[in-house]
Amino acid sequence: MFIMSQLTYAMAEDGLLFWGLAWIPASTDAHTIIICTTDARIIVHTVAPTGIPMMAVLVPGTLAAVMALLFDFTDLVDLMSFQSLLAHSLVTFSVLVLRYQPAQNGNKKEKTEEETETKPEVEGGPLESEPEAGTSNILQSLWFPPSTIPTRKSGQIVYGCASLVVLLLIILSLILYRWSSQVFSGDPVLTTVAVLLLLLITGVTVIIWRQPQNPSTLPFRVPALPALFLVSTFMNVYLMIQMTTRTWAQFGIWMAIGFAIYFGYGIQHSLGENSDQQPAASTSQT
Repeated sequence: MFIMSQLTYAMAEDGLLFWGLAWIPASTDAHTIIICTTDARIIVHTVAPTGIPMMAVLVPGTLAAVMALLFDFTDLVDLMSFQSLLAHSLVTFSVLVLRYQPAQNGNKKEKTEEETETKPEVEGGPLESEPEAGTSNILQSLWFPPSTIPTRKSGQIVYGCASLVVLLLIILSLILYRWSSQVFSGDPVLTTVAVLLLLLITGVTVIIWRQPQNPSTLPFRVPALPALFLVSTFMNVYLMIQMTTRTWAQFGIWMAIGFAIYFGYGIQHSLGENSDQQPAASTSQT
């Protein structure tokens, strides 16, 4: 309840949730303080509005009380555990993908390298040799990236490979959960499938590791990527698969409600989603 009130207010203020949830009754208006110093300097200080977001506190609190009344305690614990594991998996995936993406304020050098990288593919030779050249360029970019800094192409490679690793880990976790005794006892079919999945996961992870990382200096950088992503995702996925069918059904219902709110309201009113369109419009006009 403590976390949900803050999260609800932040999402409502951004527009992802209904604006009424960010309502602050009897709040102090934002005002500006202008201070003139003796050395002819002017200091402008803006004081943000203060108050209590009543609706962001009451609505999640009421929802938590209703859930505590209708659901068993074990169901709530399993549901919270499920969403925590999924959230950790999404964070791990996002950290990995962002580490290998080019800087958003990319310089001209990065664009030049990317154009140089894709130019030979456009200029190709005869028509019959274009598929072979395209395939060889793709394979070469997987193992030997032409650039030492992330490009759009290398970022797409990491995104695709990370998604493939997650899919392979889900399949491997299902096999280990359903037929663990057969796999470790030496069943020829299941053991061969598990070994092939491990080899594929290792190969795709090596491809991710070969791609250039973003060299930006940050106060903290997650270490041991992509190995940490591999271990964390496998543990989270394996634990989620062990959840009961009832927990999966309850989580699916909540996700359906969340998607309905997001695609029906949040995606149209979110300040974060619409912020990219305004600069583009202003740039086109100038």
